Amino acid sequence: MMLSKKLLFHLEELLSESIVSSVPLSGGDINEVYLLQTHQRKLVVKLNSISKFPGMFEAEAKGLQILKKTTTFTVPEIILVGAFYDTAFLILEYIASDHKSDDFWSVFGKKLAMLHQNSSSIFGFEKDNYIGSLPQYNSTCDSAYEFYITQRLQPQFRLAKQNGFTFSDLDTFYQVIQNEIPEEKPSLIHGDLWSGNYMIDKNGFPCLIDPAVAYAPREMDIGMMHLFGGFDSTLFQVYNENFPLADNWKERLPIWQLYYLLVHLNLFGSSYYNRVKEIVESYK
Repeated sequence: MMLSKKLLFHLEELLSESIVSSVPLSGGDINEVYLLQTHQRKLVVKLNSISKFPGMFEAEAKGLQILKKTTTFTVPEIILVGAFYDTAFLILEYIASDHKSDDFWSVFGKKLAMLHQNSSSIFGFEKDNYIGSLPQYNSTCDSAYEFYITQRLQPQFRLAKQNGFTFSDLDTFYQVIQNEIPEEKPSLIHGDLWSGNYMIDKNGFPCLIDPAVAYAPREMDIGMMHLFGGFDSTLFQVYNENFPLADNWKERLPIWQLYYLLVHLNLFGSSYYNRVKEIVESYK
């Protein structure tokens, strides 16, 4: 999988523009990412293998589209989604990065609160998508705890077992956290909101990329944001002023972080095992 001359020519035909240059960008373990320069504009193209990750870019495009419709955050425009033999491609608007505005974290908090106020009658999403390179399931559920347990935790625990990691008495764990999860309406969440999945746009405001969206418990985004850090406390203060979280939300952070730690366990291995086990044992 690479940006070959044949693929470049194919993209030029689809865009009806000549590509003057292509420069590799950092894109993580899953995708190859390039900055394309045409005579008219700059674009970003992401490439991966259709056979390894079927439907990944269609799912990403759908997530970006639904985030954009909320008119909360800056989100890159989708230019093209397609395939060339086994290479899938997603072409996006290039977002020029700038410095944070003075009120960046306050704006981020307000925008996230506005995003999470977009709701649905049921938890889930119209299609399954991906979390990193792993499938993420979005079958519809009536309650927050049912969605979180059946669509988030159980698939990851099954995969962890296949990978050789064992956990005892998960049924008891599920029963305990069922009583901890607040009964709130579903929120449209980014779904993978760590510090690498936002940029700073030309106005100095946050721009969201690489979503793993669903109508889900909004504390999932909050939990992920606290897991690896990189977000100023002002953001959460302003968020709570605009859309207050249920009481004791800080104490619930490990419940939501468990999903993302399981994903990391299944992707990167045993260094995450003890932390996952600690959280499970603490809720029995």
